Amino acid sequence: MSTKPTTTDFEWTELDQRAVDTVRVLAMDSVQKVGNGHPGTAMSLAPAAYVLFQKLMRHDPADADWTGRDRFVLSAGHSSLTLYIQLYLAGFGLELDDLKSFRTWGSKTPGHPEYGHTTGVETTTGPLGQGVANAVGMAMAARYERGLFDPEAAAGTSPFDHMVYVIAGDGCLQEGIAAEASSMAGHQKLGNLVMLWDDNHISIEGDTETAVSEDTCARYEAYGWHVQRVAQLPNGDLDPAGLAAALEAAKAETERPSFIAARSIIAWPAPNAQNTEAAHGSALGEEEIAATKRVMGFDPEQTFEVADEVLAHTRGALDRGREARAEWEKSFAAWRTANPERAAEFDRIAAGELPEGWADHVPSFETGKSVATRAASGKVLQALGAVIPELWGGSADLAGSNNTTIDKTSSFLPKGNPLPGADPYGRTIHFGIREHSMAAEMNGIALHGNTRIYGGTFLVFSDYMRNAVRLSALMHLPVTYVWTHDSIGLGEDGPTHQPVEHLATLRAIPGLNIVRPADANETALAWREIMRRWTKEFGVGAPHGLALTRQGVPTYEADENTAKGGYVRFEAEGGEPQVVLIATGSELQLAVEAREQLQAEGVPTRVVSMPSVEWFEEQDQAYRDSVLPPSVKARVAVEAGIGLTWHRYVGDAGRIVSLEHFGASADGKLLYREFGFTPEAVAAAARASLDHVAGLADAAH
Repeated sequence: MSTKPTTTDFEWTELDQRAVDTVRVLAMDSVQKVGNGHPGTAMSLAPAAYVLFQKLMRHDPADADWTGRDRFVLSAGHSSLTLYIQLYLAGFGLELDDLKSFRTWGSKTPGHPEYGHTTGVETTTGPLGQGVANAVGMAMAARYERGLFDPEAAAGTSPFDHMVYVIAGDGCLQEGIAAEASSMAGHQKLGNLVMLWDDNHISIEGDTETAVSEDTCARYEAYGWHVQRVAQLPNGDLDPAGLAAALEAAKAETERPSFIAARSIIAWPAPNAQNTEAAHGSALGEEEIAATKRVMGFDPEQTFEVADEVLAHTRGALDRGREARAEWEKSFAAWRTANPERAAEFDRIAAGELPEGWADHVPSFETGKSVATRAASGKVLQALGAVIPELWGGSADLAGSNNTTIDKTSSFLPKGNPLPGADPYGRTIHFGIREHSMAAEMNGIALHGNTRIYGGTFLVFSDYMRNAVRLSALMHLPVTYVWTHDSIGLGEDGPTHQPVEHLATLRAIPGLNIVRPADANETALAWREIMRRWTKEFGVGAPHGLALTRQGVPTYEADENTAKGGYVRFEAEGGEPQVVLIATGSELQLAVEAREQLQAEGVPTRVVSMPSVEWFEEQDQAYRDSVLPPSVKARVAVEAGIGLTWHRYVGDAGRIVSLEHFGASADGKLLYREFGFTPEAVAAAARASLDHVAGLADAAH
């Protein structure tokens, strides 16, 4: 890791102070021009962000995706100008016109930072606390990456050593997700993680005394973090030298994550707006902006004033970045020479490719046997883990139930952990009972790059994860959620643990692919397709959610069309199909048995397995029509959850066998029978649909 600058060579010139005050001017003017936004925090945090981007972080504005860079996360995403203005000053590609178009249609400066939209933005932040957990995930990924490529190197000497910095506000630390993630970071001893807390005592409803009275620093000490507090300057502003010293001390602390509490005054130095809740989320107004500019020695008549010498000074970050990257490239080249096999692996992974022949290791399962799809998934993960070293993951304390242990002998745990198999570079992550932060940490791991992540829990607990899952989809991240116990089939744990509405509500998230395989072979083929979609060859990534059974289900012949999301599992006999039965997951067997009854009655019946509605919708119209012929109006969909997904597939004449209420505590087979999930019920629904179609035909004549 870079050791420059140190506290002994830290300089703070009048030009630096002018640049910080320029940040404050730009924050005020940007919000005032559009008429909405959050100026106050960007103003008070200006010295901290400036110290990070101009004095401390290792980054190259000309190559924002450089592998060796430090990562920066603005968890307090409402203060997006804190980041945008630093990206502008340092030369990441934003210019003054981008700040002038803040929060407007088509701009590079949306209201909250968006990954993939603005160069230099490492993650999409907005919902408070998500960025804290993203940063924890990035720090975890950095350690695992080091284990893949350079595990023997002494601390601070590897080209894969870098820091993760996160700025969080009061709102971030009030959110439960931040507590979950911070506990995880302390437990994992993530010495490459530094969090700066903007302790400004203000939230939307006023002074934070309205909601918080805890000792936050003591809380982080209890988590196992290295904690520092930075005093204010006599005038109330943040102290740049104090911040730099604290940040250097945090970098030097390699055994614990670091927490820096910086007491700030929101909207400093606005004479009337400072330390008010109004400054959090409202424009300051022309008069207050003019008064603040006078305080700082700026012309109150000018807007977006940036002196040439200020911009020339801050764009020096381009030269420093070029030098830092060149220095890193030398160490990286030396590593490549010394580690040719690992270098080849790095090149493959960085290129978004999978090992040659990896798909040959995907297991197949004997037909006729009853296998839980969660068990099949576990076997697939273990088989793929043996040949794909970048694949890792775990569970929210449910590994034995989720079947997510990729390597029983290797746990991602820090030095000093007493458990057998503990290894700082281990394969299996123990996320703890922290589902929400697990999902956001997975996002951070994916954003960091060079590894492939999955994480498991029960499907019903996806509710705890939903905001982070939504952000996975928004960012097109290739993460995989392994959600097991996917229906009332889990049985005696009862309605609190039996997902009913979850499949439909998760399918409602744009860009999230839900896959509910019907048997072991569909599970294996689904994993193969998910892995294929992780490669750069496929294009834009997407998160996947696997919904897997607790109970055993019959195993059918493998069908390659599983990857198309929907396909003909069993064709009609005795002529063209008169009715189509559509099913997912454990309910496919019901459709298969119902088909036998209908065929015995002389009704040619097709069974369609549709493990993924999203994958099916990707197919062209000709394929979709070949599976669900428009001419066949009699249709039945069966799924042990609410029927919201299926109306568009069955049409007005169709029927849906669904569960429109909560479950109960009893044996799973009994619940299926009592709640009408039987072959007889599916066959009856098919007859009703056929009668409806016949009635329509008679009416037409």
